[in-house]
Amino acid sequence: MKNKFFIITLLSLMTLVVVAEVISHYISPLGESLLMVIRWAAIAALIVYAFRKKSLTTWILVSMIVGAEVGHDFQEVAVKLRVLSQIFLKMIKTIIAPLIFGTLVVGIAGHSGLKQVGRMGLKSIIYFEIVTTIALFIGLAAINISKAGVGIELPTEQHEELPKVVPQTFNDVILHIFPENIAKSVAEGQVLQIVVFSIIFGIALAMLSQARRQPMLNFAEGLSDVMFKFTNVIMYFAPVGVGAAMAYTVGHMGLGILVNLFHLLATLYVALIVFLLCVLLPVALIVRVPLKKFISAIIEPVSIAFATTSSEAALPRAMEAMEKIGVPRKIVAFVMPTGYSFNLDGTTLYLALATIFVAQAAGMDLSFGTQLMIVFTLMLTSKGVAGVPRASLVILLGTASSFGLPIVPIFIILGIDELMDMARTSVNVIGNCLATVVVARWEGEFVDDYSPVDSQEEKMNT
Repeated sequence: MKNKFFIITLLSLMTLVVVAEVISHYISPLGESLLMVIRWAAIAALIVYAFRKKSLTTWILVSMIVGAEVGHDFQEVAVKLRVLSQIFLKMIKTIIAPLIFGTLVVGIAGHSGLKQVGRMGLKSIIYFEIVTTIALFIGLAAINISKAGVGIELPTEQHEELPKVVPQTFNDVILHIFPENIAKSVAEGQVLQIVVFSIIFGIALAMLSQARRQPMLNFAEGLSDVMFKFTNVIMYFAPVGVGAAMAYTVGHMGLGILVNLFHLLATLYVALIVFLLCVLLPVALIVRVPLKKFISAIIEPVSIAFATTSSEAALPRAMEAMEKIGVPRKIVAFVMPTGYSFNLDGTTLYLALATIFVAQAAGMDLSFGTQLMIVFTLMLTSKGVAGVPRASLVILLGTASSFGLPIVPIFIILGIDELMDMARTSVNVIGNCLATVVVARWEGEFVDDYSPVDSQEEKMNT
């Protein structure tokens, strides 16, 4: 009874916030102070709800709302909170390399035969290539339909310096896959290079006799278990890091920029929604993904990715979540890190859309053949995108340079890049989570009635 009363009160407060904002904007101004009091009253109720729920996912979602409000009301304070989100990202990145190494080595040398590794690799690449190619064409169609770049007034002054980029050749992309120094790869966060090293290490370990192999297997298994626990510890800081990231984004950019660049932003968001509903959802239905369990599992990692604009920040939690819904660890360990270089659906869609937007803003009428050439080029160069903020900007600059497109329109994109990054990064995480289930089904190893001993929901101390 108390819970029902509390939920009704919470919904009433949220409704009051919406009604007050509508009245203030369209009927009669109510005063910013009164609106702020109403908003913070609703937020206070949300915080109380999070304490009662004792759920990490709930805390993360509430912290995003709190962060957005702090960024809106206290911009100077919000900008200084960025250091908290950077601390969270740094701690998460320390997990990536040892987690990938431990889980892949155990998956290859401990559980899988070498034939299965090759089979999983081939199936993963086929799936990644089909889905990302569809994403590229959806992005291309969306920008040609909306024509968001047509009629744009280019800025005369450049307020942010763009990184200098040399166009990548085919050889550059291939060479980038292979590590020359594993310590350097770990330090630079080169996920694909770490994956390649771990796969070869696991294959070499599998070739040893059982007696020689077991000590290293025990070490790798212990390492992966420790890193999952390490993730659980770091995730207690997630609400703070996520809230700070959201506060910085809103405080740094303000909400006014949405009005000026709404057409471009709306084009991307609509295209991503179409991709989710018309591509990923049918795939999920075809392979019989338990949608309710799947959605419940990905809420937390997707929320982290949305607020921090970093796929890497969500990787440890996403791997753990997929294992808990029935995907074997050996498949999660192989498919998901590989997908962070080959299956960034949101980023590839964005790159096709953004490249044509640059041409439209510059008044260049590209033929359909040229646009296809751009798409095919992006099919190759986008595979070098790391799951970190602004990496897609480098690919965009390289593509623009390769096709003789001007750089100035990219400054327009920079104005809302963080808001666009939130959406595309979230789709990246959803796509990679789904890919693990697809490959597990394809291998006949997905466990429908999987029920882990540990509760899937991480409980928070009040």
